[in-house]
Amino acid sequence: MSKYLLLLLLNLGFAASLSAQKINDSYRLPITKASSEILIDGVMDEKAWADAAVATDFFMITPMDTSFAKVRTDVRMSYDEENLYLIVINFHGMEGPYMVESLRRDFSFGKNDNFLLFMDPFDDQTNGFSFGANAAGAQWDGIMFNGGSIDLSWDNKWVSKVTNYEDKWVFEASIPFKSIRYKKGITEWGINFSRLDLKTTEKSGWAPVPRQFPSASLAYTGTLVWDSPPPEAGANISVIPYALGGMSKDIEGGGDTEYRKEVGLDAKISLTSSLNLDLTVNPDFSQVEVDRQVTNLDRFELFFPERRQFFLENGDLFASFGYATIRPFFSRRIGLNAPIQFGARFSGKINKDWRIGAMNMQTGEVSESSLPSQNFTVVALQRQVGARSNIGAIFVNKLSLKYDPDPESDKPIYSQFNRNLGLEYNLASSNNHWTGKAMVLQSFGPDNVGNGFVHAANLKYATGNLTWNWQHEYVSESYTAEVGYVPRRGYYKIAPTAGYLFFPKSEKILSHGPTAGTTFFFNKQGEKTDNTTLLSYSIKWRSQSSLTVFSGYDYIKLLRPFDPTNSGNETLPVGSEHTWFSWGTEYTSKPQSVFTYAFATRMGGYYAGGERYFVSGELGYRFQPYVGITMTANYNQILLPEPWNTTTYWLVGPRVDVTMTNTLFFTAFVQYNQQMNNINLNTRFQWRFKPASDIFLVYTDNYLPAPFNTKNRSLVLKFTYWWNV
Repeated sequence: MSKYLLLLLLNLGFAASLSAQKINDSYRLPITKASSEILIDGVMDEKAWADAAVATDFFMITPMDTSFAKVRTDVRMSYDEENLYLIVINFHGMEGPYMVESLRRDFSFGKNDNFLLFMDPFDDQTNGFSFGANAAGAQWDGIMFNGGSIDLSWDNKWVSKVTNYEDKWVFEASIPFKSIRYKKGITEWGINFSRLDLKTTEKSGWAPVPRQFPSASLAYTGTLVWDSPPPEAGANISVIPYALGGMSKDIEGGGDTEYRKEVGLDAKISLTSSLNLDLTVNPDFSQVEVDRQVTNLDRFELFFPERRQFFLENGDLFASFGYATIRPFFSRRIGLNAPIQFGARFSGKINKDWRIGAMNMQTGEVSESSLPSQNFTVVALQRQVGARSNIGAIFVNKLSLKYDPDPESDKPIYSQFNRNLGLEYNLASSNNHWTGKAMVLQSFGPDNVGNGFVHAANLKYATGNLTWNWQHEYVSESYTAEVGYVPRRGYYKIAPTAGYLFFPKSEKILSHGPTAGTTFFFNKQGEKTDNTTLLSYSIKWRSQSSLTVFSGYDYIKLLRPFDPTNSGNETLPVGSEHTWFSWGTEYTSKPQSVFTYAFATRMGGYYAGGERYFVSGELGYRFQPYVGITMTANYNQILLPEPWNTTTYWLVGPRVDVTMTNTLFFTAFVQYNQQMNNINLNTRFQWRFKPASDIFLVYTDNYLPAPFNTKNRSLVLKFTYWWNV
């Protein structure tokens, strides 16, 4: 099957390369050098804006994609030797105040009146940058990858201003050329603009985008036409030092108060306008927001995304290789249990067709766990083929330094090295209807222990109504990726899915339709070990609220002992077989209201002939644009025979976001996890006193739920400053 699917992927890629004409190539916006100085104040009173060309007559994306937008948006762009300028007139579609969630940076797209810029400086329809703001002035910036995905954890240095009027809101921005990557001499950039107006529930774009795709889809960008090549960014070196002081105490363990006084340094050096070198010495990530906890009833390790800034720019070169559960490289493995001493990342575009990424990180030894000092090296190379497809290769090497373990010792034994080598082909047709991937991976370990093989492929077809996907995977039992995320090994998997959407001529319903999918796992002898089959039906209203109902069937043959409550209780035996049926619902209210809510339910069978009942909910209220209050909670009740009997788990997480201005933020986040018997309190104060320069004050407590005794606590004050040399 994999051979035929690979041939089909290659044939589709060849056909796409023959018709590589950019879909929206006729949408062209001229950009000329500013004829006057531009002040970023949200007021269009400069001569440069009067002289600039206007992008207007946006196309509606939703609720329909067959007409011009009813809400008017006008965009102008200009530049000088140092900055790219943008001003946007966002006219109101109907009377009434704007709708925003808060002044929080990198806001939720669907809960805010907003304008976004999608910029593809290489016009390769695959990678780029996004900048924007909501109607209250909160900034949005992210790095784009995979033709339309955006990583909002990426931050950079730029300024903007939003001014509100009775009939419109105006967004003006200045983006330094030093903050983005582009190739010298290229005079045509891919570009598109997106507008979301919640009062009318209309999403629109300058260059038309079919409604089954996000407005960020780079396959549908128009073209920004420069009157002359953009100016070179020149010497572009940024030094970002930090200093912190803090204290922590393990109260439960009776430890003494420990004090921290640390300094460190990041540096960003642009080797060319499209190639960047990132350096770090003694990095600290204490200001990164804590992960949202979940009730874990899974047999395999859970995945939590990377949030640390150092790993993000061009991070898709490393992190997007493979599939969600077959990742040869997962950057959170670095520095997980050991301090990072220093590191370097070299990444970017060599030219329009070639991208490269190389990373080397060094961690220190940890005497308490006998973990040796380790070095991590990752190299990735990507070559674009056809309109939007590419071929990628990756090499991952983890090496323990000066390590000679004693096998007779009772100390933990770590591997001397672990290596992975991979090759993949990513298909993306010019109109984005066909996407897919075919990949192979080989792992290497000392004395051939850990040498293993992986191959996997998928093919997806998506139009306005019909979507279907075929995916299969094989992971050998001996495959190891110590710097990756591969929670399951020793299996074959096939997973076909299909869905269909109806778009009725209705004043209330936007779309509705069924989705069906099934997933089978087999062991190396070809015996079925798992099967999950789901049938769902979804309805989306024009107000943007949505409802999904589903029913499912599960079959599991356990390959290792498993406690169905994940609480350290008795385990079910290897080889035992379990089947059950379940059903559930998911609902999300319309985002326009200051009071929002969502809920999900699941009822049905469970392991050992038991039953599981699950209910989750989220309530939100905002005093826009300054305060947002959210309460999330979920409840699991598991009914099993002895020795487990009845198990209940609560997970409750109230959160308060206070955004006093778009540079002054306070967040308080509490998580009560009954499964872990823990209450976590995390508060963070952030003052962005200059673009990309911050002061953080972070306080964290962990408590026993009863009698509410403190386990441990920490307090950190951190100062970072972005200095352009």
